[in-house]
Amino acid sequence: MMKNESKTLYIPLYGKSFVSKKGIILSDKKAEEIWEKEKFPLGGKSKSKWLAYFMGMRASVIDNWLSEKLSGKPESLVLHIGCGLDSRIERVKKPFGKWFDVDFPEVIEIRREYFSETEKYKMLGASASETGWINSLPDFENAVIVLEGISMYLSEEIIKNLFAATSEKFPNAEIIMDVYTKKAVKASKIKNPIQDVEASPSFGIDEPSVFVTEKIGFSGEMEMAPAEKINELSGFEKAFFKKMFAGKFAKSLYKIFTYKI
Repeated sequence: MMKNESKTLYIPLYGKSFVSKKGIILSDKKAEEIWEKEKFPLGGKSKSKWLAYFMGMRASVIDNWLSEKLSGKPESLVLHIGCGLDSRIERVKKPFGKWFDVDFPEVIEIRREYFSETEKYKMLGASASETGWINSLPDFENAVIVLEGISMYLSEEIIKNLFAATSEKFPNAEIIMDVYTKKAVKASKIKNPIQDVEASPSFGIDEPSVFVTEKIGFSGEMEMAPAEKINELSGFEKAFFKKMFAGKFAKSLYKIFTYKI
């Protein structure tokens, strides 16, 4: 049975499918295909167009960051933790050494219905709460690690353990992770689209330095909703989204941090 936290994967899947069909923000024909077949019963705010726009923008920001990192080091291992049914492997058109999409075994089981492994692309059923599987990954000098839509369901200790394990495994690594702030976690207990799938975030951070160590440095903060993506909306939608999802209040709730090993 799929955990409630895993069911949240259908929210970004719907969002990416929605914007892709409209021909804005993100092109993701695979998301369209999967959503059409899965048709998970989302409702309420989890299926709002505003959230869909936001999910599309978040994916695009991370795609662009990953593409940039692979452009500089095309021999890198890509590690996508909490991949869900995301098709980043098809969206990012850059050479890589090997790519591992990781999620709970029950999620990977569904994923295998839509994606096929190759010599360079593998899917791994594992929990982010454990780190032993990281040691089983092949040795690479460079790694690029994506944690999207997962940190808020973990804990500070678990994330620190993940970072520590990857810093021991890979001499050089770049990490991108979206996070809730503590304010967002408190607000989510009252109102959050993920409640539609009976999930609840439990972890938020205000200072990215909480994960900084002698081996791990903070690289910077990414813009969650870049102006060029907002500009793909028009009229009222553009003005409303900019005010509600890209303003000061929205930025106080949700962030994207990057780290370097």
